Amino acid sequence: MDLKNSGTSPVLTDPAPISNSRLGLSSNIQTYSPASQAYSSGLYSTVPRRKTIIGKLDDVCANGWLDAMKSSSPPRKQLNKDFISEAAVSETEMEYRTWMMTYPSALTSFEHIISSAKCKKIALFLDYDGTLSPIVDNPDLAIMSNAMRAAVKSASKYFPTAIISGRSREKVYKFVKLRELYYAGSHGMDIMGPVRRSDSNGDQANCIVTTDEQGKEVHLFQPASEFLPMIDEVFSSLIDITKDIVGAKVEYNKFCVSVHYRLVHQEDWPEVARRVFDLIKGYPRLKVTHGRKVLEIRPVVNWNKGKAVKFLLESLCLSSCDDVLSIYIGDDRTDEDAFKVLKEYNLGYGILVSSVPKETSAVYSLRDTSEVVFGTHTSGIKLTLLHSYCTHL
Repeated sequence: MDLKNSGTSPVLTDPAPISNSRLGLSSNIQTYSPASQAYSSGLYSTVPRRKTIIGKLDDVCANGWLDAMKSSSPPRKQLNKDFISEAAVSETEMEYRTWMMTYPSALTSFEHIISSAKCKKIALFLDYDGTLSPIVDNPDLAIMSNAMRAAVKSASKYFPTAIISGRSREKVYKFVKLRELYYAGSHGMDIMGPVRRSDSNGDQANCIVTTDEQGKEVHLFQPASEFLPMIDEVFSSLIDITKDIVGAKVEYNKFCVSVHYRLVHQEDWPEVARRVFDLIKGYPRLKVTHGRKVLEIRPVVNWNKGKAVKFLLESLCLSSCDDVLSIYIGDDRTDEDAFKVLKEYNLGYGILVSSVPKETSAVYSLRDTSEVVFGTHTSGIKLTLLHSYCTHL
């Protein structure tokens, strides 16, 4: 199926009505003017704690946000027998194995993937946090291993490879440091990709032609550029209103802002949610979503990681499902949009990285980043051999 006319242009959508009954928050937090460039590092260091003042939180809980915050990142497995009994570990493992009957390991299912890839072009898409690097308490320390970098570099020699992350594009590149890849930051709202062959697509209005560090001509695609001043303003405001909550970190990701609460005491999570929602009430063109121990403020625009995948496939002239196999590996809720696109258009396979059972639109699974390293390295070798064989038939 050709994706040229599949509606990849971003369109503003009407946000759900924002009301006190929906958010349950009193408007007692003021909007602040943009801060200076002192926060250009992206993460605000916390200050000594003062007593948290809990506001009206009943509706925050009633609307499911507190439950979503608790479930967004399951507790890490603690195999020390002083903390979890052997029986409990066995039960958890049994639940996971049962789940894998529906979402089998991509490693053990590799022969089927190989069979599907026969005589097809292959494209590889990767999330960053939780996929190429482990989830860590401090987002600044989410460093990928040398083995992972080598595996991704090896695969990119033979297949178009892109990283699609909620982080800013510049920040992901600093982590990965591979020029061979394509990068999409801010959940696909900031894409550096190949120059497109066709000028007929409406996305061209949001594209500018530029050059990368190697002097190669590329397209810079930013469908939400008009939101930049608003995002800057919200970023500085969030820094100010969360600075007294110990462990809260606000990260600037250019087209979105992330409020990390992984290091916040759980009893203060409702206060984090209250302050975020109370601020965003004044910005009806922004919305709040959640990931793994993070609340993300994003533009209300019809664009996500799934749309980014379609855009990149079109740019790479790989938008036909007849001769293309796309593989997307990710671990978070935002990756589900990409999994759904691959399934809906029969473009390939989504692979979920998770050590616990989850509802997902992926087809296969990997347990953790160590399996991603092995899988990326092994698949790169085997798929390269298959590609070489097919091109010489």
